[in-house]
Amino acid sequence: MAREYSLERTRNIGIMAHIDAGKTTTTERVLYYTGVNYKIGEVDEGAATMDWMAQEQERGITITSAATNCFWQPQDGPNATVRHRINIIDTPGHVDFTIEVERCLRVLDGAVAVFDSANGVEPQSETVWRQADKYHVPRLAFLNKMDKVGADFEMCILSMREKLGAVPVPIQYPLGVEDQHRGVIDIINMRAAVFDDSTKGQVYTWGPIPQELEGVCRELHDKLIETCADFDEAIMAKYLDGQLDKVSVDEIHLALRKGTIASQIVPVLCGSAFRNKGVQMLLDAVVNYLPSPVDIKPVEGMSPDGKKKLSRKASDSEPFAALAFKLATDQHVGSLTFFRVYSGRVTAGSSVLNPARGKRERLVRILRMHANKREELKECDSGNIYAAVGLRETRTGDTLCDDKHPIVLEKMTFPEPVMQIAIEAKTKADLDKLGASLQRLASEDPTFRADINEETGQTILGGMGELHLEIIVDRLKREFGVDANVGRPQVSYRETITRKASAEGKFVQQAGGHGLYGHVFVEIEPLPRGGGFKFQNDIPLLTLPKEYIPFIEKGASDAMGRGVLAGFPLVDVKVRAYDGSYSETDSTGPAFEVAASIGLQEAAAKAGLVILEPIMKVEVTTPEQYMGEVIGDLNARRGNVTGMNQRRNLQVIDCDVPLAQMFKYTTDLRSKTQGRATHSMHFSHYAPVPQIIQEEIIRRVRGE
Repeated sequence: MAREYSLERTRNIGIMAHIDAGKTTTTERVLYYTGVNYKIGEVDEGAATMDWMAQEQERGITITSAATNCFWQPQDGPNATVRHRINIIDTPGHVDFTIEVERCLRVLDGAVAVFDSANGVEPQSETVWRQADKYHVPRLAFLNKMDKVGADFEMCILSMREKLGAVPVPIQYPLGVEDQHRGVIDIINMRAAVFDDSTKGQVYTWGPIPQELEGVCRELHDKLIETCADFDEAIMAKYLDGQLDKVSVDEIHLALRKGTIASQIVPVLCGSAFRNKGVQMLLDAVVNYLPSPVDIKPVEGMSPDGKKKLSRKASDSEPFAALAFKLATDQHVGSLTFFRVYSGRVTAGSSVLNPARGKRERLVRILRMHANKREELKECDSGNIYAAVGLRETRTGDTLCDDKHPIVLEKMTFPEPVMQIAIEAKTKADLDKLGASLQRLASEDPTFRADINEETGQTILGGMGELHLEIIVDRLKREFGVDANVGRPQVSYRETITRKASAEGKFVQQAGGHGLYGHVFVEIEPLPRGGGFKFQNDIPLLTLPKEYIPFIEKGASDAMGRGVLAGFPLVDVKVRAYDGSYSETDSTGPAFEVAASIGLQEAAAKAGLVILEPIMKVEVTTPEQYMGEVIGDLNARRGNVTGMNQRRNLQVIDCDVPLAQMFKYTTDLRSKTQGRATHSMHFSHYAPVPQIIQEEIIRRVRGE
């Protein structure tokens, strides 16, 4: 079966931004102007196509990423005569759901970063930008809300340079700002577009640039050509000869595309999605400048044994290779697995290999998703994004491939939860459903954890923040019918060591007949923050048979999970087993597991144990008259102010604050500033707690 759209005419993009910058509103306009929707769904009215969950509609925010696709023929540029398919993923902006952005960027070829033009680069903008850097995703920038009070084009460009280290290249300039915003100026063609509000922005007219803006636009045009000269020798020759007027529009388009795909520049557009201005030009830029699957490097992976590097280029003739990047529960079809096909084709009903788990999986049905609506397909081809029904063993980050040509694509890494709550089913019926429901939610969301506290028997839920856990509890009630009592949020502390130490772990038990014997010497040393757990075996083979080594590693790992000082997981530790002994008759694997656990705990007790707490990066925007009180309050919360800058008549305070001190901060900040200050925060790192706080935590844990 022939492809509907060639790889060259396919774009896979994500819409990413800080919360409330207008991502979903921009996506809704894209769907309207491309003819997918016949009317515009507004976020504020709970009618947005992409915010289909009840929790999203009630709160007016995006919680889960939603996939859709549309078609667009640019009205300008080298692709102006050709229709393209654009696969779009609308991602959340709230920090608690940052994993949704992470796993989507992993499989996308390009992205549109949306900024609130009155605020420029905000904290979560930085987070998603770094995530895009991590996966080398080329980007466009869309300065949204040009109609908003305080909109400032130059400030946004400056903040992109200073905060993101980006090279923004304006290809548009706003035609008026705030209540005077009428349209956009095309810097490439040096013309202005005025939008007709009565047609919801579908009709706009091109005309000359207003005289008062000609100077700034001419300057931007010359700077644009100067930037393009770095990517095109013909433009460079004309630039050096002072023949800027001889540089053609087509040459500019091609140079911009080359620089964008290389992630060396970021073309900047502007407009107001809510007021229906500038979205058509944004679609043109997506097609003209962002890469198709054939423009990016072949995806790389390893053979299942980890010994050989492999790659797959975007082609239907290559062996099938895809990455599962998201799991979701659908009330009509059950479990859905979203996957990006990098190479090859496969038909519905076919079997594919999951090499990470050594399982064959059957693609019972292949779907193309439009938010929560489904279109059934007979096959899937390279370069596109689909959902599958019937994958039982596949989890987020797993590879799906041709079993005759196995490949394991690079897995994703997920942050650890920083907050916990205890949950308790209200009735016996709820208890029966709770375990299975939590298991399904955990399979969907890699940043969510559900564990049983061995000492208290409580079910503990771990997540990325208060809102994250609130949504989990809400979904338990609505989707799975589980009613539960919920405890207060608790900080997810960790333990670590500060110096090297060694100890002997010995487990001997005699109970008639054969006994149990395990004996090992371990040395532990601290790893850099985020180093996790590493195990090294230096026990000579003549001293201890190698079949006991995996049990020693498991015993040490399990002991770290239980913690030593206050029962919090021990992290960032390297464990080296260097000596031991065994009994021909009494030694067993489980005995060495217990011995290793004893040895690790005794070594840790000598190694300068400290408790680590999550530190949040907080940005507070406040009117100047409240600045002293706000900073005083942050200091009282053990905050460390890292920077201050002025944004028009407001002060922006950057600060690192322990998460334990940030509960109910929103309410406190509002009361201190008469509701005029706002804040945002996201996880930054773990750091040792002060000694006096550590002693208090230990007493609390021990119930003293």
